[in-house]
Amino acid sequence: MESTPAMAADALPSITVKHAPHSARAVTAVIRTEQLTIRYGSTPAVGAVTLDIPEQQVTAIIGPSGCGKSTLLRSMNRMNDFIPSMSVEGRLTYRGMDINGSACDPVELRRRVGMVFQKPNPFPKSIFRNVAWGAAINGYRGNLAEHVEQSLRRAALWDEAKDVLHKSALALSGGQQQRLCIARAIALQPDVLLMDEPCSALDPIATARIEDLIDDLKSEYTVALVTHNIQQAARVSDRTAFMYMGELIEVDDTNVIFTNPGNPKTQDYITGRFG
Repeated sequence: MESTPAMAADALPSITVKHAPHSARAVTAVIRTEQLTIRYGSTPAVGAVTLDIPEQQVTAIIGPSGCGKSTLLRSMNRMNDFIPSMSVEGRLTYRGMDINGSACDPVELRRRVGMVFQKPNPFPKSIFRNVAWGAAINGYRGNLAEHVEQSLRRAALWDEAKDVLHKSALALSGGQQQRLCIARAIALQPDVLLMDEPCSALDPIATARIEDLIDDLKSEYTVALVTHNIQQAARVSDRTAFMYMGELIEVDDTNVIFTNPGNPKTQDYITGRFG
């Protein structure tokens, strides 16, 4: 990657960065890509990306539409397996295990590395069943009612849902449905949460609730977030990775990316010159 001088901070837009730089302590990479290339047929979507997803931090992946960021995110729990033309080269590991290796059980991987999608997708069941169902079929043997309550509390939905647990999840608002989907993912007791544009279909108030929730979740989970909203990345993430045309252009602490980026393409994107 070409090295260029850092740009002056006053050339960047006024964006509040929520998180201060991390200390120099060692950070474990829960998920690591090394020269990862993903193709759909003969068309490359992600090219030779090397990226660490650090433990108990929020890593935002930003970039214009079609740059490969969602493809990269979905590779982390093998959701791309459902696309027949997809092929992978390079190395992708979860806590040292080869995600694409024969020893990796994709079902167990998706339990450990959960995903929240762009649009809320609750099951046409009750609120309680939405949260309980996945945990039950994955062998949860504790008190299921308590587990559902704890999951809803962690997703900041318990106070709104505790008196209507028997009602259909489809009756909830869009923002509530998205938090329900987060609770459903949490109920599987994951290690990592992948979030693909989780606020794109939500109004500003619901978006603020989800952003506050993301900030809370990193105390227990590692979070990787794809977003088109660069202000959102600045507000919620600890590290930001910028992708363009399938390539990882730059990754650094979020405050560095938004105040003193090292690549002119990064500056052009976050100042709105393209995207």
